[in-house]
Amino acid sequence: MAKINPIDLQKALSGVDYPAKRDQLVQNARKKKADDAVIDKLSHLKEDEFSGPDKVSHAVFNE
Repeated sequence: MAKINPIDLQKALSGVDYPAKRDQLVQNARKKKADDAVIDKLSHLKEDEFSGPDKVSHAVFNE
């Protein structure tokens, strides 16, 4: 899997209202034209809902 840049992840998450479901994160990332690696990682996160961008980042980089 391609390495994800933390800045690219934050750009993909910009504009998301939290708490947010995994599907909302994926949809927002697609809207922001995020890299395929970011979209793929978000779509395969184990958790279904996130309380903030810090929780998403933790899940992306620590799973």
